[in-house]
Amino acid sequence: MPHPAAPRRLSRPLFALASICLLAVGAVAAAEPGAAQRAAFKQAYAAAQQGGDGWRNVARGLTDYPLYPYLEAAALTHDLRQLDRAPVDAYLKRYPDLIPANDLRRDYLLELARRKDWGNFLSLYQPGMGDALSCYALQAQLANGGTLNFDRDLSTLWNKPNLPNACDPVLSTAHDQGLLTGPRVWARIDRAADAGQGGTIAALAGWLPADEVQAGQRLAMALRDPGGAVVAANSWPDTPRHRQAAMLALERLARRQSAVADTAWQKLQNRFSLTPEQHGRILNALAVFHATDFDADALQRLTALPAAAQNDASREWRVRVALSQQDWKAVLAAIDAMPATQQQDGEWRWFRARALTALDRDAEARKLLAPLALEPTYFGFLAADRLDAPYGICPLTLTTDSQREQALLANRSLQRAFELYAVDLPKPARREWTQALDGADQATLKQAVDLAYRRGWYDRAVFTFNNGDALRYYEQRFPLASQDGVVPQARESGIDPSWAYAILRAESAWMSDARSGADARGLMQLLPSTAVLVAKRNGLDWSGGDSLYDPVVNIKLGTRYLGQMAERFNGAPWLASAAYNAGPGRVDQWLAARGSLAPDLFVASMPFKETREYVARVMAFAVIYDWRLNGKATPLAERMPAIDQAYRLPDGQTPRRVAACPVTPAPAAPADTSSVAAPVAANPGAATDAAR
Repeated sequence: MPHPAAPRRLSRPLFALASICLLAVGAVAAAEPGAAQRAAFKQAYAAAQQGGDGWRNVARGLTDYPLYPYLEAAALTHDLRQLDRAPVDAYLKRYPDLIPANDLRRDYLLELARRKDWGNFLSLYQPGMGDALSCYALQAQLANGGTLNFDRDLSTLWNKPNLPNACDPVLSTAHDQGLLTGPRVWARIDRAADAGQGGTIAALAGWLPADEVQAGQRLAMALRDPGGAVVAANSWPDTPRHRQAAMLALERLARRQSAVADTAWQKLQNRFSLTPEQHGRILNALAVFHATDFDADALQRLTALPAAAQNDASREWRVRVALSQQDWKAVLAAIDAMPATQQQDGEWRWFRARALTALDRDAEARKLLAPLALEPTYFGFLAADRLDAPYGICPLTLTTDSQREQALLANRSLQRAFELYAVDLPKPARREWTQALDGADQATLKQAVDLAYRRGWYDRAVFTFNNGDALRYYEQRFPLASQDGVVPQARESGIDPSWAYAILRAESAWMSDARSGADARGLMQLLPSTAVLVAKRNGLDWSGGDSLYDPVVNIKLGTRYLGQMAERFNGAPWLASAAYNAGPGRVDQWLAARGSLAPDLFVASMPFKETREYVARVMAFAVIYDWRLNGKATPLAERMPAIDQAYRLPDGQTPRRVAACPVTPAPAAPADTSSVAAPVAANPGAATDAAR
C-alpha cells in the first residue's frame, strides 16, 4: 500500500562507513536553525546582494548560522569591480574549502582578466576552473613574455568542439606561431562537423592553407545552408572534402525537406565518388526522414536499405511505419530484422505481441506479454491490462540508520545544503549536496535522501534513486506534496490529480526552480507567455514570469492549462500530454494524418522521439501516482481511450487495478523508462525536428 508523504515546503567527500560510525559517536548534529534565523538570513542576504557592508547590521546574531559565509561572498561578488586583492584573499583564507569561496575566486579572476591585471591573475589562478579561465591563464602567460607549446598548452582545448571567446586571442597567437597546422585545423573541423557546428567551421576555415580554404567554407555552408549547398554542389570538384560537404548537406536537408533532398540526391549521386559509408549515410537519412513524414514509399525505402546503411533509428522507423499501416506481417519482419538487444526493449516486445494477436497467434502473444506485465513501465502496464493482471509495482521501504543519520547531520556541507533549501536557494543547495556526498556509498546516499525527503526536498530522490532496486522507493520518487494544491487544483480544473502529478514529475522532477532553454519555468514548466494567457482566461492573478517559481502559483496555472489541453482533445490525457510537450498544433496535424489509429499505435507513430517518450513516461507516472493516491490504479487502457471517444474522469465507481509484488526480480529500468536526470524541457511547441 502507498505510504503518506511528508508535507512539502514548497564539498567534502563523505567518509567510508567506519569513519561515519566514529564521527557519529564523537559528534552531535547541530541544532536545527529556527524560523527567526532563517528570516534574518533572507533579509541579510538581500542586503548583501546590494554590496557594501550594510548587511552586517542585519546579520548580527548569525555568525554561527551555517550560511553566514554566503553573506560576505554575496557582498564581495557585487563589488568585484571596485575590489582590490585584500578582501578577496582574506575571504579565501577564512573559507578555503567552501563553494562560495571557489565562486569568488573564479569571479575575481574574471574581473582581473578584464582589467588585464595578469600578475595578480596568475598568483590567484588554479588549474581546472574551466576553459575560459584556462585561456585567460594562457593570455597571462603570453603577456609575461611566454610562448605556447601545443601539446602542453593547447591539445586538450583544441579537442573540444566549442571554446569560449577568451580562447580567441590564444588561438590567434598559436596560429601566428605556426602551431595550428593544416592537419590540426582539419581535425578540429571534423569534430565540429560531427557536432553540427557550422559556425565553428566557418571561423576555422580561414586558418587552412590557401588552397583548402574554399573546401572548409563549403563544409560550413553544408551545415548552415544545406539547401543552398546542394545546389552549389553541382559545380564542386570531386575531392574528398567536397564529398564530405555534399554528404552533410544532403543529410541536413533530408531532416528538413526530405522530398527536396531526394531530388538533389538524384542529381548529385553520380557526380561524386562517394565512399560506401557516405553513400549509406545519405540513403539512411533519406529513408528515415521520409519515414518520419510517413511518405507512401517509406516502408519500402527502409526495407530496401543495405545492411551497412542501417542503424537503430532506421530499424525502429521500419517498425513504426508498418504499425501506422497496421501491416502486422511487416511489423514482425521489421522487429525480426533488429539485433537481439534492440528486440528486448519493452516497446518492441509489446508490439510483437500486438502483431501476433492481430495474426491470431494468441498463445505466442500471451507468452510474450506475461513477463512484460511484471514491469512497472508504460508497456508493462499495457501488457498487464491486456492480460487483466495486477500491475507489477513492488515497493521498497527506506529504513533509518541512526548512526549514519547523526553523522550526516553533523556534516557541515550537508547542513548548508539543507539550510539553503530551507531559505529557498535550491541551486546552491544542490551544489552543497553534491559536494557533501561526493564519494558516498549507497547506504549513506539512501539515508541522505531520506533526510531530504523528510524536509520536503523531493528532487533528491528522483536524481539519486535512478537505477536498480533503488527505483522501487516509490514513496520518495513519487511524492505526494498535497499542500501545494495539486489535488484540489486538478479537480478545480476538471482533470485527474494523478495525471497532474505525473506531468509535474515528468516536467521538473520536483525542482521548483527548473527553467528550460525555452524559458519554461517551475514545477509544471510553463512558459510566461502561456501562463499570462491562462491567468487571463481563468481570472487568476498574474505577477510576472518569476511568480512561476512559486509552487502554488505554478500548480494553479499549470493545472488550468492542462484542463484546456484536455478539453481540446476530448478529455484524453494521453493526447493532451502530447500537446503539452509538442504543442497542440502539431498534435492536430498528426491526428489529421493518422487519427484512425489505436492510441498505442498513434503514440508509436509520433514523429518526435521526445514526445513519444514523454507521453509514455507521463502515462506510466499517472498509473503510479493513482496507486500512490488510492492504493489501486485506474487501468492505463482506460486513460487512453480511442481518439473518437470521450474520456471519463475516474471516480469512486471506476474499477481500479491492484498492484502486486512480482515473484520475479524487478527489471533493470522500471517506471522511468528514461529516469529523469534533469528537468525535461517539455513545453508547448518545445519538441522539434531534432527530436525525431
